[in-house]
Amino acid sequence: MADAKLKFNKDMLIGDVVKSHPEAEKVIAKYFGGGCFTCPGIKMESIAFGAMMHSVDAGAIVKELNELK
Repeated sequence: MADAKLKFNKDMLIGDVVKSHPEAEKVIAKYFGGGCFTCPGIKMESIAFGAMMHSVDAGAIVKELNELK
């Protein structure tokens, strides 16, 4: 039941995450860089895809996003 409290998952679009949760911007920038916010892919790429493209662990990103208050 703990998963019911999680608001983020690896299949969410990066743009949707930042739009609906502005505090997530710092986590996205940490893992993907500031250029992510000007990239047109932000509207169609998932956290998992971005993680693969930047050679980072999607699970780590999602974990950190879900720890935001």
